[in-house]
Amino acid sequence: MREIGLADVDDIARGAGILGTGGGGDPYLGKLLAETAITRHGPITVVTIDEVAPDAVVIPVAMLGAPTVCQEKLPNGTEALTALRALEAATGTEATHLVPIEIGGMNSLVPLALAAETGLPIVDGDAMGRAFPEAQMTSFAIHDLPMYPLTLADVRDNAVIVARAQSWKWMERLSRTACVAVGSIAGTCKAPRTGKEVKECGILYTTTKAIRLGQAVQAARREHRDPVQAVIDAERGLRLFTGKVQDVARRATEGFLRGTALLEGLDADRGHAFRLAFQNEFAVGWLDGVVRVTTPDLICVLDTVSGDAVGTETLRYGQRVTVVALPAAPVLLTPKGLEHVGPRAFGYDLDFRSVFA
Repeated sequence: MREIGLADVDDIARGAGILGTGGGGDPYLGKLLAETAITRHGPITVVTIDEVAPDAVVIPVAMLGAPTVCQEKLPNGTEALTALRALEAATGTEATHLVPIEIGGMNSLVPLALAAETGLPIVDGDAMGRAFPEAQMTSFAIHDLPMYPLTLADVRDNAVIVARAQSWKWMERLSRTACVAVGSIAGTCKAPRTGKEVKECGILYTTTKAIRLGQAVQAARREHRDPVQAVIDAERGLRLFTGKVQDVARRATEGFLRGTALLEGLDADRGHAFRLAFQNEFAVGWLDGVVRVTTPDLICVLDTVSGDAVGTETLRYGQRVTVVALPAAPVLLTPKGLEHVGPRAFGYDLDFRSVFA
């Protein structure tokens, strides 16, 4: 058990931004929400799974929608609480714990803000070990846990309950349709999990991983070391490309942010080009037209100077960036995991070959 206070939020935001692989929402906005909630209600308790009873009621929490929309239509901080209360009413239970659905960007911090407001502890873990765009792209789905009920709520105090779904993909389709109807951004609570299910099917200790990663970047800056290399060293990652953003094409469609980015090589990569494709998160990278990296390896685009993550919604012409790959959680690399989160799950007719193989 540990407490998360104002001093920790910046580290979580920085680390979760990197682990978010370009998605999960702007960590700065999540940081503001978490800091506001902690200032009003006090610090948050983070517990390890061994401190959670097997029959505990653990609610997965996140924001749902397209990252660019959140840049223009800011959350007001009430969406997740409305979704939580709707889920409790629908199931006739009371939450005992919260857990992030993904350890990426804003979605690592919205559960912290909700924890501060409700006084509920946060379980140190999530269901992705990174960020993914769709409901079936979780370790809970890979383990075939039930996918319903689900709730979502928007800034206007609308709340939607998806009582049943035939499959995880149908749950994604139904909840995404509702999300688009309310403006492509909403707070969401997924189906309740028991402590036993989180222990057996979750990806554990990722909140503290985000803290450590954020601290590593900050330490490198203070000591005038390369913060990108600090990320690589902390996570046993791999530097793939250093360059300048030459072109970005993106659009918000069907509740997602989809697009591509082209990087022109600098330094050792001068004369080469790197192209990235994304659906909220970076999914595939091509070096000089040849596939270099694919999901579920974490494809992270970092500011070359600061080491901060660059989100798919904040990529801009002229940015100096470094593309880094980080290892994925083992469950994502299993045959069943690759069905859910491999390149074909995103519509690319490619076999997954890890850059770490």
